[in-house]
Amino acid sequence: MEREAFMRQALALAREAAEAGEVPVGCVVVREGEIVGRGRNRREEKQSAASHAEMEAIAQANEALGSWRLDGCELYVTLEPCPMCAGAILNARIAHVWYGARDESFGACGGVTNLFMEEFPNRPALTGGLLAEECRKLLSEFFRSLRR
Repeated sequence: MEREAFMRQALALAREAAEAGEVPVGCVVVREGEIVGRGRNRREEKQSAASHAEMEAIAQANEALGSWRLDGCELYVTLEPCPMCAGAILNARIAHVWYGARDESFGACGGVTNLFMEEFPNRPALTGGLLAEECRKLLSEFFRSLRR
């Protein structure tokens, strides 16, 4: 599967989140071309601040691979990770992060700050803007519908 196809999988999860009344963010973790973890926002459903798409996808990948270490894995997420999720990505040792829309409010990969530029060990490569317009559109439509 190519990079855009993985982001489309994350977008499908983001749409599921929106249908459930959650902020539409979806995430997949990929190892050797295979999705090993999927997640979507579930903060409202679980009433948990930690129930972000990335946290779910990382936990599922940990379980699927039988390890907390996700060396060699890539993470695709529709919205730039927040500080909590960026910390989990660093701790999991994910090799590359691909995100869609930039987050000027909570983004920890360039939107507000960039934790991956700090001197942490095992910093991932970072690429933003993958299918950014589709990701942004989904978020803006969701928030527009809330304001109605």
